[in-house]
Amino acid sequence: MDTTAKNPAGPLDGVRVIDLSTVVMGPYAAQILGDLGADVIKIESPADGVRVGPYRTTPGMTPLALNVNRNKRSVTLDLKQDAGRERALELIDTADVLITNMRPGALARLGLDHERIAARNPRLVYAHGQGFRGGSDRAGNAAYDETVQAASGLVDMANRAIGSPVYLPTIIADKVSALTIVYSVLAALVHRDKAGTGQYIEIPMTDTLLAFNLVEHLAGHSFEPPIGPTGFPLSMTRGHRAVRTRDGLACVMPYNPRNFRDFFAAAGRPDLAEDPRVNGDTIRDADIDPLTELIEECAPSLTTAEWERVCAKHSIPMAAVLELDRAAEDPYVRDGHLLDVVDHPSEGATRSIGIPVRFAATPASVRRLAPLPGEHTDEVLRELADRS
Repeated sequence: MDTTAKNPAGPLDGVRVIDLSTVVMGPYAAQILGDLGADVIKIESPADGVRVGPYRTTPGMTPLALNVNRNKRSVTLDLKQDAGRERALELIDTADVLITNMRPGALARLGLDHERIAARNPRLVYAHGQGFRGGSDRAGNAAYDETVQAASGLVDMANRAIGSPVYLPTIIADKVSALTIVYSVLAALVHRDKAGTGQYIEIPMTDTLLAFNLVEHLAGHSFEPPIGPTGFPLSMTRGHRAVRTRDGLACVMPYNPRNFRDFFAAAGRPDLAEDPRVNGDTIRDADIDPLTELIEECAPSLTTAEWERVCAKHSIPMAAVLELDRAAEDPYVRDGHLLDVVDHPSEGATRSIGIPVRFAATPASVRRLAPLPGEHTDEVLRELADRS
């Protein structure tokens, strides 16, 4: 699907991105750049990881492929063959940005390492995502989201909070690293406009997620010597979870003494509203656990909708738990066009995840739905021939 004529140019109109990445981190970053208006050409091998799995109509058109490949043109090239590798290099010569997550050894064997690419295209911004930092003793190690969650302290945080070393049920390392690629690329493009040259950017997933985790969880270890343990107290309690209302699940999060007093009064517990623990200037860390237990005890006194009204009135942070199976029916999701049904040329009715940001002058847009594997090979190679 190409709806370019119907949509205004985004802020990255005129920027060309070569997506030479697999799975989620690189493809998701490239898709965001495409949403922002860049011309993204995805170079796919004959077998791409996101194209493995269940599909409805066309092999390779899996849910993951649909959700990380929109606003791209797909070119299938076998980089192990001289002809395919040469075409890839010619395409990179035309680009402003290259995104890859191949291991350094593989890039070097293919002649796609930064040193050789920069010699051909010195204005290129070369963004390389990998599991562990180059030059470290783990540089060549395989990495997946779960290994990065472990290596970045996230599993330790879960173990301390709930007593079980679970992985977060989302590929947070991939997605946080993808966002890091995006802002790093944008910064490098600004630098190129000033200095005239591109640069190499390394985005190690483990370093990225560790930095992300430590913003609040470095806590007492922010000082040397430490003045307390690591771990943000509110997040590390066993009661840090949604509560059951009379008819469902909700996050009800009184945050300051007044919030707690208003919450307890609404729950029909004026005795708790007089509790000295909620009548000081702040909530003490030592009181968080017992107060959280009281929230859980009081929440069933009202329905979710009643709590929504109470909390809105008293500025108490609150949200009903969104059930993913019913997300498309949620008024907030629907009104924000966050899950619209679109007609995909080969897959029929599919849901398109909305673009969360709003630009006043240069709106981001979905100009192309996710392509079939190699759908644009002939088109892109013809354009390449016309340039020469």
